[in-house]
Amino acid sequence: MLTFFGYAKCSTCTNAKKALAKLGRPITEIDITTEPPPLVQLRSLIKKSGRPYTDFLNRSGILYRERNMKEKVKTLPEDAVVAMLASEGRLLKRPIVTDGSRVTVGFSPEEFEKIWRR
Repeated sequence: MLTFFGYAKCSTCTNAKKALAKLGRPITEIDITTEPPPLVQLRSLIKKSGRPYTDFLNRSGILYRERNMKEKVKTLPEDAVVAMLASEGRLLKRPIVTDGSRVTVGFSPEEFEKIWRR
């Protein structure tokens, strides 16, 4: 069972869920906007993804622009930015999918096929 941090009104999340269903992967869905991963879990997800923490920023989101995150990322330490992401799910890129050991962030059909295929 995969854990899927997404948002129901997100078309990218909808496409990602369809891709996972096609691959026969059941999910437990968590609304990232109301239940973002707690700080310890988010740090673990970032580490397991093998990607920089900045890849977890929802750069196209309204809140990202309102909070001037582009500049904050340049000046704040990583721990401060990750704490902000854990406290406000709308700042997180979605979906975040994990099986406990592997993690994807965002949706790429090719990446999903490679990582989530059984």
